[in-house]
Amino acid sequence: MALTKRQARRQRQKDDMKKIWRDPILLTTIIFLIVTLAIFIMFPLYSVLKVSFVENGGFSLSAYKQILRDIDFRETLVNTLVLGVTVGVLSTAIGFLFAYADAYIRSHFKKLFKVVSILPIISPPFVLALSAIMLFGQFGLITRQVFNITDANIYGFKGIVMVQTMTFFPVAYLLLIGLLKKIDPSLEEAARSMGASRWKTFTTVTLPLLLPGIANAFLLTFIEVVADFSNPMVIGGNFSTLATKIYMQAIGNYDMSGGAAIAVILLTLSILLFILEKFWLEKKSYVTVTGKAAKERDLVTDKKIVWPIDIACLLITIFVLSLYILVPLGGFFKVMGIDYTLTLDHFKYVFNIGLNPIKDTTLLSIYATPITGLLGMIIAFLIVRKKFIGRSFIEFTSLLAMAVPGTVLGLGYINAYNTKPLVLTGTAFIIVIAFIVRSLPVGVRSGVASLQQIDPAIEEAAQDLGANSTKVFTSVTLPLIKPAFFSGLVYTFVRSMTAVSAVVFLVTPKYQLLTASILSQVDNGRFGVASAYSTVLIVIVYIAIGFMYLMLNKFGVSKDQENTL
Repeated sequence: MALTKRQARRQRQKDDMKKIWRDPILLTTIIFLIVTLAIFIMFPLYSVLKVSFVENGGFSLSAYKQILRDIDFRETLVNTLVLGVTVGVLSTAIGFLFAYADAYIRSHFKKLFKVVSILPIISPPFVLALSAIMLFGQFGLITRQVFNITDANIYGFKGIVMVQTMTFFPVAYLLLIGLLKKIDPSLEEAARSMGASRWKTFTTVTLPLLLPGIANAFLLTFIEVVADFSNPMVIGGNFSTLATKIYMQAIGNYDMSGGAAIAVILLTLSILLFILEKFWLEKKSYVTVTGKAAKERDLVTDKKIVWPIDIACLLITIFVLSLYILVPLGGFFKVMGIDYTLTLDHFKYVFNIGLNPIKDTTLLSIYATPITGLLGMIIAFLIVRKKFIGRSFIEFTSLLAMAVPGTVLGLGYINAYNTKPLVLTGTAFIIVIAFIVRSLPVGVRSGVASLQQIDPAIEEAAQDLGANSTKVFTSVTLPLIKPAFFSGLVYTFVRSMTAVSAVVFLVTPKYQLLTASILSQVDNGRFGVASAYSTVLIVIVYIAIGFMYLMLNKFGVSKDQENTL
């Protein structure tokens, strides 16, 4: 019987492959994707491995031996793990508090809380680090001007923890809010009707249902923290992490093999965590029922519960908003922390002398956006609707970039494309490719989720009427997944404009990027110019998002549809 099933499966695979062979455009697309993903994702990662294991033309473990013997590296590894756990716990706790306030209580500030969850997505990842220095640094607005503290030191572990927690708790919030809303309120009401208090109901019913989701939120946050390059670079001081260590080893010390060895260690850690999150936690059931809840949840109105949660969330919200508000204000002060005279000099510098990074970043992001959006939908279509040899490779490789830290990918690009046959270092092309690779996984996942909700019979009907795969995709599938497509476009543009870790290795005097320029200004102590650059970047992103939402409406896609994906 088992043999018969295997034979039947093989026969189906042969039939599917025959259909693909008869469709030259589909076959060409599949070959193109396999080759492209191999060249621009697998090959750079292979090059990092190769550099870390090769010395004087032969296999060697000397780079790893040297790194593992290095006390500074061991300290950096411990720093990274401790930081990941600390920020992961704090971010998950705060994210849960915000999600609970949104889903379970009649909060007075629900819309304001949601604003905080969007801000980190549409701003450079190190904006909060820049603001924290301007508020709590040696010449900070609060430390020096308000409390007259002259020896304040925001740099190091405590500064990174504060900034990363405020940056990444929205990741936990966005995951947990969906899970909390899926819990059927009748389960909790049954416990309440049997005499259980709200606290007893929460600890014995709600919390056990959410434990896998809480673990998932912690793990996702941990992955983000471990891979984060920009915040430790800006506010880390002497507290180094693996992501910054890679950059300093490869670029600062010109030790490419040592940097590659650290990159392989960080890559291994990230992929193991990604596999744990993807294939174990995501498969666990978060709720005991499927589909929509039997009834709407009655929101908690008890003031003894509502106001403490509201006040706690409001204080965090005000703190985060104050950090973001300080960014544009910092661009209008002559010397932040010393001379608060209002001036437009920083913005004049940006628009006169420093205009190239704005032009280059915006233009390259515009190039990357439609390519990523279309590629994401094509790959999703092939994964969900087609069966062919190489399908698993396309699926795995297109999602792999989600698990690869940006610094590892950036190091792989300068190693892989600095010599023949592909000399791409220093070109705009390689920066666009980096943008595409970093944003592609989200587009693919969005497209897969959307396609799984569409009945394949609609596309099969078009095929039965004689349409080939290209015609089916362009005239049937793509119009049906417009929300996912536009969601991918918005995400790609925003992610490209605010990218740091992967592209910091790729910038050249010919092609400059906004985020790299901001980091350079911060490093030189020119916080006014850095604030002006950050303000311009955020404004450009807001304008782009507004334009894309306008396009959504013209194509008949509502914001609600787009946000559901």
